[in-house]
Amino acid sequence: PVVSSARLLPARSGLGADMDGQTTIWRVETKTRASTAFAIVAALAICAGLAAPMYLPRATLQDLFFILTMLALAQSWNLLAGYAGLVSVGQQAFVGLGAYVMFAGVVLLKLDPLVAILLGGIASALLAIPAGIFAFRLQGAYFAIGTWVIAEIVRLLVAQWKMLGGGTGTSLPASATRHMQGVDLVHRMFGFRPAQAVDVVCYWLALLLAVAAIFMVYRLLRSRHGLALASVRDNQDAARAVGVDARRLKALVYLASALVTGLVGALIYVQKARISPDAAFSVTDWTAYVIFIVVIGGIGTIEGPIVGVLVFFALQKLLADFGSIYLMVLGLIGIVVMLFAPQGLWGLFASRTGIQLLPVRRLLRGGLIKN
Repeated sequence: PVVSSARLLPARSGLGADMDGQTTIWRVETKTRASTAFAIVAALAICAGLAAPMYLPRATLQDLFFILTMLALAQSWNLLAGYAGLVSVGQQAFVGLGAYVMFAGVVLLKLDPLVAILLGGIASALLAIPAGIFAFRLQGAYFAIGTWVIAEIVRLLVAQWKMLGGGTGTSLPASATRHMQGVDLVHRMFGFRPAQAVDVVCYWLALLLAVAAIFMVYRLLRSRHGLALASVRDNQDAARAVGVDARRLKALVYLASALVTGLVGALIYVQKARISPDAAFSVTDWTAYVIFIVVIGGIGTIEGPIVGVLVFFALQKLLADFGSIYLMVLGLIGIVVMLFAPQGLWGLFASRTGIQLLPVRRLLRGGLIKN
């Protein structure tokens, strides 16, 4: 049986006696054999990822950078929609604002890009406060439309920022990224050229953000707050009846998602080194593609976005030369998956095999002991 009550969390084990004088030991477990093996594989993969610049060409590192940043964005959106029931189509507001605040920090305040990235993430989290006050008054489709409207308002306001190029945008000074913290160290230690060293530092930061996003979601969902969040998603009125502060919990998740999204957006545009309002606030690049990744992989699962981003990257590589047909194929694949595998590719696989690599469901297991 699956334990769905937060009251069972503090008690990890317990005793019970039956009529035959036997004692049953009950345990609440989340680990599986597959999850233990996956933890070992994941640790090895992270180590290999850290060493990747030593043996992979620059073009491959840029592909990995794209995969990791989209994975972090997908995990962030999945936390909102898959676990909190907040289907936002305005995440581009946090990507764009984080990127523009990073540019402002570097161009106007002469900050190091790494410091400016943090500033961009904080600015996005601050934007989520007034945005949440407005959006949380809406429900369902109205919430989704409301978040898109907020993103458009922010885009129009940023487009008036003449010191950063207004509607045409601007570029980062080449010296700013080449003197970014860590670049000189990578250049001296490994002999990479400055431009390649910038890509290596950005790649490592993307790897850090992707791993941190997955770890944050995993730890949250395994906590008592994760159980409360699942109860809010499934039945908000019932959750409130047992003492869950649904509004506060959703607000915290919205803030966390905005922070991660802003950090990722700022990092993406450090690597791009060129920004414009239309690109930074693109609903296609930063929301539609992210939704596609989560839906294809499996919404409401941590493994789903990992599978989805790999499928999306493969499709992009295979179909990118076909222009508008590429978008049509993506849409067709999304429709087919939603019709025949509404839980996504990973959800379909997990339901058939019972394998969970990052399990968050709590299982109550018991064993009999003779007295």
